[in-house]
Amino acid sequence: MDDQTHDDAYRGWRASLTTLMGDPALLARWQERRFQFAHRVGALLAESHGGGPAMTGPVLYGVFAAGAGLCYVGQTQEAERRLRDLPVGESHHLANTVPPELWERVIVIRWPLLLPEAPPDEQLLAEEMGRTVCGLALEHALQMATAPPLNSRRRRMSGEWQPRNLAQSRSRGAIHAQSVQGLTQLALAAWSTLAEVEIPERSSVVDIGTGRVVFPTALHQ
Repeated sequence: MDDQTHDDAYRGWRASLTTLMGDPALLARWQERRFQFAHRVGALLAESHGGGPAMTGPVLYGVFAAGAGLCYVGQTQEAERRLRDLPVGESHHLANTVPPELWERVIVIRWPLLLPEAPPDEQLLAEEMGRTVCGLALEHALQMATAPPLNSRRRRMSGEWQPRNLAQSRSRGAIHAQSVQGLTQLALAAWSTLAEVEIPERSSVVDIGTGRVVFPTALHQ
């Protein structure tokens, strides 16, 4: 996309929003519509579905957008809170950059359920590290493996963006990532399965036990 096409698309976006918020009543309607959609996506991500359990505790997650593909990979120790807030954006920046109306799929991995299949030494290491550090290690390893663009930069106080070199990171996750390579491969295998799942005809969710994929775009149909 050249600069002119990009600028035209941006102006079209602003014009559409101006129409949608043309008076106080339209603004309220816009607010209600956006929150209802975000709330519905959050419920699909967090609540029980098809007889499966609700999402609680530690998880890895990733958001895919139409066209851009995988945008962001994260982790949380409180899936019941984070997954509901992710599309709403009250404590997470993602929805401010990529509106949930454009999310194609969201993958969630219940990584503690994979631990029994990991090598015995890694199971012991994960216990020693604790779930917080282990979750950060898996997050870093998954980011390295998938290179999501919104994890590759950080905001600066100057209003610009600074590239992040994940390979040179000295964060807790980066330091411990090499210790859980077997668990990382199990998480990546579950991730790949959910990344390739087709949208079902009569549902917006597919749950495989160790993880779940939600299709926000299916809610528009």
